[in-house]
Amino acid sequence: MQDDFKTYYEEQRELLREAFAEIGQKAELLLTVGQLLMENGADTAQIVRDMKRVAAYMGISAEKFHLHIMYTTLMLNISDEHHSHTSFRKCVKHAVNMRIISAVSRLTWRALRDHYTLDEFKGELEAVSKRPRYPHWLTILSAGGGCGAFCTLFGCDFNAAIYTAISAIIGKIVQMQCAERFGINPYVSMTFAAFSATICAYFTHLLPTTTPWHPLIAAALFLVPGIPMINGLSDMMNTYLISGAARFLHTAIIIGAMTFGIVFAIGMADFDSFTNLHMLPDSDYGVFMLAAAIGAASFAIFFNLPPRLLFAAACGGAICVCTRNFFIFGLGLSSPVGTLAGATLVSLIAMKAIHWLHTPSLVLVVPAVIPLVPGVLIYRLLFALINIRIISLEELLSAIQSGVDALLIILAISIGAAMPNIFASRSLAQMSKKKLEKLLNEIYETKE
Repeated sequence: MQDDFKTYYEEQRELLREAFAEIGQKAELLLTVGQLLMENGADTAQIVRDMKRVAAYMGISAEKFHLHIMYTTLMLNISDEHHSHTSFRKCVKHAVNMRIISAVSRLTWRALRDHYTLDEFKGELEAVSKRPRYPHWLTILSAGGGCGAFCTLFGCDFNAAIYTAISAIIGKIVQMQCAERFGINPYVSMTFAAFSATICAYFTHLLPTTTPWHPLIAAALFLVPGIPMINGLSDMMNTYLISGAARFLHTAIIIGAMTFGIVFAIGMADFDSFTNLHMLPDSDYGVFMLAAAIGAASFAIFFNLPPRLLFAAACGGAICVCTRNFFIFGLGLSSPVGTLAGATLVSLIAMKAIHWLHTPSLVLVVPAVIPLVPGVLIYRLLFALINIRIISLEELLSAIQSGVDALLIILAISIGAAMPNIFASRSLAQMSKKKLEKLLNEIYETKE
């Protein structure tokens, strides 16, 4: 029995020595890794890195590995002067599941370090694909908690924050029912969710609060496509133009669906203009930190971040928002500059933290930067566009300026989140290459 196991193990090790041994199985496993990453919110650079790492573990050198990635299709070719194998894989579902992204990345290193056989790697990969999400009730509450925290960051009182959370919870329930129970198109589901959250927030102005219109601004922010937006910019900066353009188009459709639902709700309601709505928070830094931490942790749950990383995401959100507010209110700089500083700082910290927490930087950065979304400015522009026939020229110009500021802030968020990958990609690649070579040398020494 022991001899049989030893023979089996040696045969499995031999498969990892020869690049084209069991090439069909290797290609399928490689494409499964790429599909899991693409369908759960990883950027293209990470997909390429992880797939190349798995290929190296399988004995396939970089010279034989050829990969072309589009948003909905992965095309893989493994070839040399004597052999060639080509496989395709469709990526149909696109969601956000950071638990799977983190688990796949860790598995690729673990397979090298622990000398997995192909069967062991396949089993681990299947287990990763079945990682559970948080319960629906917790996801719904996190949508409410995140939006309520954002409303606090915009300057609302405690009552308005509670109203915002309730409105967001209703909107999230509507979205889940539309998508899961009735099978409605996901973009249309977002439109219904944005409408439901916004119209519920409108009626909260009849309840006791000193900031009656702030819930309208934050109630639908759980729909903000932060990850596609950041990934799209990252792909563009890393010259993955086709995938980046597709992500930006996906982002634009989501924003359009949100806008349609919000505009329809605003058109049915009757309230004062957002043009002069006060948006500067009056609270101290302690409240800033708490609200930002709650918002970041809530969206981390929303993105299915591993439980062990929730505290890190909360700390990142607090650092991000407090840095922005210091640059804006303390130093008197513009909102885009403050936002860029906050997003860049938390990204740099995340680049160091990935070695402690063993997870990709994207997993830590995105929940932290989401609280920087300029909700007030976006709504000012929307209100002006809806009521363009009745507002004054001064109000229109103010709204256009708000729209420009919102665009600059969104770009600052995306650039800050992608900053380490933009400017440190070469050094990071060298570090990863050295680690990979060390583990491969250990494998080859074991095989001898």
